Amino acid sequence: MSRAKAPTGGTRGFIVPIGGDGRRIRKAAILRRFAQLCGGSRAHIGIISTVSDSHDAGSRYERAFRDLRVDRVSLLKFETRADCELERNLNVLDSADGIFLMGSDPVHLSETLGSTSVAQKIRSRNAQGMHVAGTSAGAAFLSEQMIAGGQSGTTPRADIVQLAPGLGLIGQLVIDQHFRHQDRLGRLLMALTYNPLAIGIGLDEDTAAFIGPDHRLEVVGSGGITIVDPSQLQHSAIHPGRRHAPVSVIGLHLDILVEGNLYDLTAHTASIKR
Repeated sequence: MSRAKAPTGGTRGFIVPIGGDGRRIRKAAILRRFAQLCGGSRAHIGIISTVSDSHDAGSRYERAFRDLRVDRVSLLKFETRADCELERNLNVLDSADGIFLMGSDPVHLSETLGSTSVAQKIRSRNAQGMHVAGTSAGAAFLSEQMIAGGQSGTTPRADIVQLAPGLGLIGQLVIDQHFRHQDRLGRLLMALTYNPLAIGIGLDEDTAAFIGPDHRLEVVGSGGITIVDPSQLQHSAIHPGRRHAPVSVIGLHLDILVEGNLYDLTAHTASIKR
């Protein structure tokens, strides 16, 4: 899915992938920063859940935003694709200043939301200025190409990652979450070997990338973000008959960023916030 075009003279909303771990994030600066971005005490934030057993998690995020004095919080349950076509749900998206997409399974997110009226509405409203955050699997789902599954490990192998279409809010980006905690470097490297025009973002838990309409990223949270840039990739070799064998990848550039660090996704440069 391709991102919607911003209207002439308009400003696209922020995209905020979050590395996961909702128990800690409620105590961190990430939700506060997102709430302020959406308008603070005047904001209307919609929380999207696609899993039937995640009601408690949705309620926790709802309470967390209310504790931050957000004016209106709407908890939306999309358990079937039919739910994504209901006018009352689309009306909430029309009035929201921000959408918070909860994590579950990225494939389930795609199966439930992909190519529905809700997905189209989120893309068009983000192009018009609505901010969109996603946590855990919801973070991976934000980009055009998402990591749908895979295995842990540092070394890239052809069989270590599965890819699928995402929501399409931002192109040329591959996002992975629970990164350091789940040892997911190998699968991100392999995803970039398949997509050498993209930049890889590995999000630690309790850590977010606030990506502005100018494609500049700022790190917020207690962990780190691993940026993998394959734009100068010199060599990769995948053997079709040896899918479990290590893959040679030469010429990658890697940065580790922490809170306050910046990254320009267009210029491919990292910097320290002054």
